[in-house]
Amino acid sequence: MISFITRLAREAGRICLQRQTKLNSGDLTFKSPKDLVTVTDKEVENFLVKEILSTWPDHGILAEETGETKGTGPFRWIIDPIDGTTSFVHNQPFYAVSIGLEINRDPVLGVVYAPALDQMFVAELGKGAFLNGKPIRVSETLNISHAVMATGFACLRSGLKENNLPHFNRIAPQLRDIRRYGSAALDLCYTAQGTLDGYWEMNLNAYDICAGVVILKEAGGIVTDFKGGTNYPRNGIAAANPVLHSQLIHCLNPSSFISGVEP
Repeated sequence: MISFITRLAREAGRICLQRQTKLNSGDLTFKSPKDLVTVTDKEVENFLVKEILSTWPDHGILAEETGETKGTGPFRWIIDPIDGTTSFVHNQPFYAVSIGLEINRDPVLGVVYAPALDQMFVAELGKGAFLNGKPIRVSETLNISHAVMATGFACLRSGLKENNLPHFNRIAPQLRDIRRYGSAALDLCYTAQGTLDGYWEMNLNAYDICAGVVILKEAGGIVTDFKGGTNYPRNGIAAANPVLHSQLIHCLNPSSFISGVEP
């Protein structure tokens, strides 16, 4: 199954690369004033859905553009055809094809492919995480003051009053540095790889994070909601290595801690 999905991801990436430099304004539509979608998002998604259902017609699929296709068994694929569409439209490399698989709603497989960077992240439950065939592991950074983390602002695109800016203003000064790639899937994978020490964001969907979460966990990372629970991404998502994760949760919830000790 992994070889089938990596082949599909690579073919989807080839479509992205062919279309990226040829996009024009007529290829763009807006789901909201700041949230755009391209004809390539739809083309890639249609390709992936068709290929998966032609092989496993009883499987369910949840995809960003076409929504949910109910299956008759325990398997459900979670697809984001281009995670990081803004980067894709602006001819930047930080976008990815993200494909996750759930069994009875538990994520068990994740493939994230960044075609412009030729980075293929793969993980299967209990078998570790890999980048282009080589094992990856979360960083060993122990102190948040030494950490480089990423975040995003999907909440601002959606115009939410409760947004990430207060968290950003509180956390960024405590870090060594901050990065902004614009793809939740890649932020999770880079945290899994150890090139980022952690990542947090609000207002995401299952298709943004499903594959990346499998990869992050298999690389030894921890992922929770902002309170340290399991209700992510609904209540935010926070990911890091095991030592930094508790420090990140502390920063996200400073009023719930006394003298740095969890209640």
